Amino acid sequence: MQNYELMVIFTPVLSDDDFKAAQKKYAALVTDNGGEIVHNNPWGLKSLAYPIAKKTTGIYWVMEYKAPTNFNEKLKTQLLRDEAVMRHMFTVLDKYAVEYNAKKRSGVSSVTEKAEA
Repeated sequence: MQNYELMVIFTPVLSDDDFKAAQKKYAALVTDNGGEIVHNNPWGLKSLAYPIAKKTTGIYWVMEYKAPTNFNEKLKTQLLRDEAVMRHMFTVLDKYAVEYNAKKRSGVSSVTEKAEA
């Protein structure tokens, strides 16, 4: 089992119910294939850095999960088939990234954040 982070940008024309259904669909796909959802974070509607398919906004969603290494190909296929998905990105998380994300969720400030303040 490897730790991953998935960021998906959905089309901005999705209703709130459709957005929640898409989140549940991909979370269920992870758990049905032997994975585990660590954290689910819907960011909501954000401006894009550049237009994608003539759209300047998108609905962002970030999911941190653990899954077998061969699972990402299945997930990638489903994301590419979904017309509501404009972009997606997988990131493999090492132990330091997992630790950082856990601290960030719990509200503990890191050393670099203290130095900037």
